[in-house]
Parts: sequence; structure tokens; C-alpha cells
Amino acid sequence: MKIEALINDLDTLLKTLIEKEKTFDNITKNVHADYKLSAKNLLRYLVLRSTDLRSYHGTLSDLGVSSLRSAEGYVFANLFNVVKHLYLLQGKVFDLNPNVELVGFTGSQQLIRTHARTLFSKLENDNSTEIMVTLPNEAASDINLIKSMIESGMDIARINLSHGDYKMWQSMVNSIKELEQEIGKKIKIYMDLSGPKLRTSEINLIGRRGKVKNSIRVKVGEHIILAKDLNGYSDTASQNKKKHKKKVVEVMLHEVIEDAQIGEKVLFDDGMIRSTIVDKNKDYLELEITACYKEKIGSHKGINLPNTQLNLPALTEKDIEDLPFACKYADLIGYSFVRTPEDVNTLYRQLDKNKARDLGIVFKIENEQAFKNLPGILIKGMERNNIGVMIARGDLAVEIGFERISEVQNQILLICEAAHIPAIWATQVLENLAKTGIPTRAEISDVVLSAQAECVMLNKGDYILNAIQVLKNILHRVEGQSFKNKNELRALNVAQEFTKKL
Repeated sequence: MKIEALINDLDTLLKTLIEKEKTFDNITKNVHADYKLSAKNLLRYLVLRSTDLRSYHGTLSDLGVSSLRSAEGYVFANLFNVVKHLYLLQGKVFDLNPNVELVGFTGSQQLIRTHARTLFSKLENDNSTEIMVTLPNEAASDINLIKSMIESGMDIARINLSHGDYKMWQSMVNSIKELEQEIGKKIKIYMDLSGPKLRTSEINLIGRRGKVKNSIRVKVGEHIILAKDLNGYSDTASQNKKKHKKKVVEVMLHEVIEDAQIGEKVLFDDGMIRSTIVDKNKDYLELEITACYKEKIGSHKGINLPNTQLNLPALTEKDIEDLPFACKYADLIGYSFVRTPEDVNTLYRQLDKNKARDLGIVFKIENEQAFKNLPGILIKGMERNNIGVMIARGDLAVEIGFERISEVQNQILLICEAAHIPAIWATQVLENLAKTGIPTRAEISDVVLSAQAECVMLNKGDYILNAIQVLKNILHRVEGQSFKNKNELRALNVAQEFTKKL
């Protein structure tokens, strides 16, 4: 591309950002002061990325000017300086002096680190990636297990409010508080709200020999019924003079039946069994099985409806009941099933009722609707100054398709960086190592990528202590080489050894 055309295009883009500043001011008027500049930078980034920039990179690199590839955290300053330098290279006068509040590269790094310290209660000089670990049920009765996890490198203890009860959770909290005094280290407590449970109900079938089965066998091409309840389906089938021959699975949330439409997909057990809705009634859906990577649908298995607009509350009655406990003992709360900015409002109103305005909030991005609405969720979320994002890759991969998860998780990281919001990398991190004691090469590579986030989450497993230690070691090595998606260019041992011979 000729430099004249390059200057013209980028100059137009820069002026577009300047023209939109009043709009940005209006959109961010309710944003907390600590995030005001970050919110504006996010909006500038969205404008920047709405343009195809690929044709500019090569010419900019040839000229020794920033190629805009690393502009996420400081969009206006980066673009402004690029245009300025292009003018100077052409011997032209650059007299644009916009009255725009901006942040540079170093300032953007500092903002991200400051917001991470706020969310994770970190010390001023601590720039390391946090390690979050899910506490297993046995941790409620084994304080030494929690102690070993802390000594291995756990910074944040995750308590999943979908499992267990108040007695179990209270025991975990008490142990953590006791260990904090003993070890002299603050251990943050993260509590995940349950959210709506899109799962199959309990399956109890009596086999030929009287044996109770907790699953049904399915095959490709077979039609099954997803019903609100067995009685409702039986009554409807009888009225319609249909023979009750199809296998029936009950769903825990009846709204699934009401909201789903013919032609949409229904996935079971992390997408291991896939189906399409071919018929619908007020009491049930008729599904055609289109793919089976497992032979059976079991009790309490997850259901995903990637094409369906579900009219479900992000906060369930159980979540509202659990909030007082979480607000009293947690440092951070994970907001499951958040999909829209209004969902953020719903949680904030409940937090106000519990007098927990300063509690750390993590928005879990686990479905396509949340991903598409991420900028709006963040702008609304930034009305408070203690927030983060979890890339919940399990459900997200099922919802958007496994072939897209790498692309989408990268886009979430970039958007969070533009907003200077700390991100948590979650789901199946070192899972094989945690469960079997042996890591795969792919999951080690995944951990290296996870260092772009401010926190990495491990789940449970018999070898969890080893997994924590390996994760800590890898993150320590990677942190010296990169910040976000940018190489820090630390001295390489291989380079130092070779140049000694020169």
C-alpha cells in the first residue's frame, strides 16, 4: 500500500474516533471513576476493530512504525502516534491537537495491573498470575488438604455453590481463615453462584430383571422425547392417540420446553449427544438424535441449546438465597449465566440489598449470547470498580462449537485487555495431569497461553497438588517472557550462550 493512501485511511479513522468522543462520554457517564478511561478505551477499540486493518500491517512494519497489532490497551494514543509519524516521514506538518483523554502503553499496563490487584487483593508489587483451585468436597473435613494446596501455590480457593450445603461451605471457610493466621498469607475465597441448572432430571428405569437404570441408550436417527415430566407427556400422547414408545427424558427447567423451537439444536452431556427438535408441544419436545459420541444419556447431565433464546433469570431463587452467605464470606463472586447488561443490573441490585457494593464480581462468559453482549456487559459492570471476567470454556465451547473456542477465547482476552479488566482462564486446565498424574503436551501448551490472563483456574483431581505446582512453575517461566499477547523480550539463555562464543 502506498504511504499516501495509508495516511489518508488512518487519518480518517483517527478523526472518526475524535468525532465519537461525545458519544463515548454519554455511554460511560455512569461508569465508576476508576474505570472511566478504560471504558472509553474499550469503545475506541471496538471502533478500531470494526475496520479491517490487515492491509495496513505490512506497510507500517516496513516503515518501522507500529502496525496497530498491539493497540488493545491504548487505542487512541497508538493510532495518534502512528498517524503523526507517517506525516513526519512524508515531511508534512501534523497539527492535530485533539482534546481527548488518553492512556499510553505503559499506563494501560499499569491500569490492568491495578484493577487485578483490586479484584484479587494483591500486594502493590505483585504482578504474578493468580492460581485459583476448586475445593473438593473432602476439603470440608480435611484442613490439611487445603493447607497442602496453599503450600503448592493456590492463591484463591473456589467454592462451587452448585454442590454441597452451608455446613460444608462454612467448614471450608473456617479452615481457610484458620490457615491464613497460621501461614500468614491472605487466601481469597471465590464463590460461584449456581445459576439456572440446564440438566436432565433423575432417570430411574426398571430393566427386564428389575434392575434400576439411571440412563437411557440412544442412537443416531432415533427420536426421543424431552419432557417437562413423564405424566404430562403420557397424558398428551394419549390425547393425541400416539403410542408411548419413544424414550423420554425429563428436564429440570421447564422453560427449556417453552422457549425452544422446531429446528433448533439440543445438546446433552457437553455436546457428546446431539439432537435437533423436530416437533413441539406445550409439554415436550420431540428430538431426532443426529450424533452420538456416547451411547447413553444419564441423570443430571448438562443440556445446551446454542440456538435458543432462553427466557431464564440469570439469578435463580437459590442464588438469591445463597447471596447473603456469599456476601458475608467471599472475596469474589462468580456470576453464572450472565447474558445481558440487564443481568448485571439484577445482580447489582441484590448486592445492594446485602450491603455488598464493594464485593469482587466475576462475569462468567459461558454462552454465545454472553459473548456477543460482552462489551455491553463490561460497560454496565464498570459502574463498579471491582470486576473481572471468567472465560468459562466448557459450556462456551459446546455452545459456539469446539472449532471456534480458540478464536473466541482470544477475542475475549483482547476485549478485556482493551477494557483493562482482569481475566480468568478456566475449564480443563491441566485436567489430565490433575486426574491421572500425567499431563498431555496440548494442555502444557494451553497453560502457556493461559498466562495472558490474570488468573488461571484448576479443577479437582487426585493429583491436584502436582497440577498446582506444575502450573505455578510454568506461569513463573512465561511471565518473564510476555505480558498479555506481547513479547517482553527478556534475555534468552540460548542467545546468551551462543553470543559468548562470538
